[in-house]
Amino acid sequence: MKKNTHALRPRSSGKAKARLLAILMLLATVGAGLYDAPSAWNGLAGFVNEKTGWNVPAVSDSAYRLGLDLQGGTHLVYEADMREIAEADRAAALEGVRDVIERRVNAFGVAEPVVQTTTTGGAYRVIVELAGVLDVNAAIDQIGETPVLEFKEPGTEIGRELTDEEQALLARLNGEERIASDAVLRQARAGADFAALVAEHSIEATVGETPGTITALRGSAQYGAIVDAIVKAGTRPGGVLSRMIETPEGLSVVKYIGMKQAKEMQLSHILLCFQGKIGCTKDVPALDASVRFTAMRDTLTPENFADKAREVSDDPTAKDNGGDLGWVKPGDTVPAFELAARQTAVGAISGQVETEFGYHLIYKRAERPIATYEFQRVLMKRSTEADVVPDASPWKNTGLSGKDLKRAQVEFDPNTGAPYVTLTFNDAGAKLFGELTASHIGEPIAIFLDGTPISTPTVQDAIYGGTAVITGDFTLDEAKLLAQRLNAGALPVPVKLLSQETVGPTLGAASLDQSVNAALLGFALVAAFMILVYRMPGLFAAAALVLYAALNLACYRLFGVTITLSGIAGFVLSLGIAVDANVLVFERVRDEWRAGRDLPASIVEGYRRAWAPIRDGHLTTLISASVLFLFS
Repeated sequence: MKKNTHALRPRSSGKAKARLLAILMLLATVGAGLYDAPSAWNGLAGFVNEKTGWNVPAVSDSAYRLGLDLQGGTHLVYEADMREIAEADRAAALEGVRDVIERRVNAFGVAEPVVQTTTTGGAYRVIVELAGVLDVNAAIDQIGETPVLEFKEPGTEIGRELTDEEQALLARLNGEERIASDAVLRQARAGADFAALVAEHSIEATVGETPGTITALRGSAQYGAIVDAIVKAGTRPGGVLSRMIETPEGLSVVKYIGMKQAKEMQLSHILLCFQGKIGCTKDVPALDASVRFTAMRDTLTPENFADKAREVSDDPTAKDNGGDLGWVKPGDTVPAFELAARQTAVGAISGQVETEFGYHLIYKRAERPIATYEFQRVLMKRSTEADVVPDASPWKNTGLSGKDLKRAQVEFDPNTGAPYVTLTFNDAGAKLFGELTASHIGEPIAIFLDGTPISTPTVQDAIYGGTAVITGDFTLDEAKLLAQRLNAGALPVPVKLLSQETVGPTLGAASLDQSVNAALLGFALVAAFMILVYRMPGLFAAAALVLYAALNLACYRLFGVTITLSGIAGFVLSLGIAVDANVLVFERVRDEWRAGRDLPASIVEGYRRAWAPIRDGHLTTLISASVLFLFS
């Protein structure tokens, strides 16, 4: 009896496990079904809560994410022009295009856009699917309308190639101008009065004020080529360079006066702005700002200066760099700031300094000598392409553009209430903007948007804070739209629209109905086949198929899978693949039964022998799916 009892225990244990597994599968099927179609559960939960006061949780009823072919919408294909991009950088540039388009679509409120990239046969394409967007022209405008923001300086720029006649004219003019400049150079080297030559021949606008005298640093954006020529030639004070120097301004005959020692300083600062100061949007009286500054000054040390700057400074770059201005050369900052910095000892923090931007505290971290070079020059005319083209622009590009933007935001004039857009540059943009304003003090610079000048402010002082302001006759909506477009970013490479397609909601709804009917019919046929051929085992297989379908649909909702026509076809196909293992097992069990084994042994042996082909079949399916996923 004991031996028989022990022999029965494994079977009893196996039955218990089977029952437990069946219960778990039933619960999983019911749970997945409720998640797939939650309306019935939510209705019941609401009824119970209302009658009993319980708090039965509801199931999320978010809709399935439908693709373009089921919901309707717009399908666009763009091709990126990579001709100017190095081969090694093209993949990164294409990703940049995708990121910008995705930000631009999101900024305009398009729900759940699909933005994908493909590279085939040397063509770099971006595919955009906007479900629910039926106005294809509006979609094209939203994606392709690139806000081109440019900062330009006085100069000339042409918008086309020169004709042969214009090139010949330009060559003739340059030859005549070089002959005239050579004559002035010979006179200067022969000992003629250089100031008289400046007065007679120089085309420089400030010649009457400074008689051609200029002080510059090495590396200066405007005069760096002249200073380099002086240094390389070893020119002595009072000497005239043996050759003319070509610069964008023209041909320069140069007399070296001498070198002076100055100092550049490594500085950090904290800015507190107040009412009436440039770029300040705070409604803070000057007295309140001064009191706050005095209290803060007593707590500052060189060690905590950067942290304090990140915490309180109104300089928009301070949160990133702790108020660090780097090495500041003579003339880089407004006079009051520079004077206070020079009077501050190395390692010390200045007192309160007022400029047109607000109150500053300056931490002087280091100081080192720097040479400045003084020279006179006769600036002679040198014709450019713009001089022979009648439609030349009076402005030329500076290299500073929308790509250097960190952010744009709408603010309001505290006096008039008019909206304007404040631009904050990244580190590279802040440096370019500082150099641009430093080289054009007293001159206008132009801010162009989409080729149209929208603001031409006159530079009063060099601006190194990394911010600029676009003012104009904006309405609030226009200012918001401009800031929104600028924040969306500029495309790193040009793109062109290759194809466009619109799927209407009626067609999408019809496709969805047909697809659902096809899926239900496919499920019913597979289940009917299994039951008719295999009877009770087939019924179990059909029940497992219900669990498989419920879990799949639950995953679609849980992970936000986009359901398309081809996806539904794949789902129906997967039903057949799912029962394939059952067919193999059932046929092996039949073979073992026919070979004379009893039913339990036939089931065990059938499952064991069917495992190898089931494993191999599913492995090949996984490989195929992986390849499709990687190259889709």
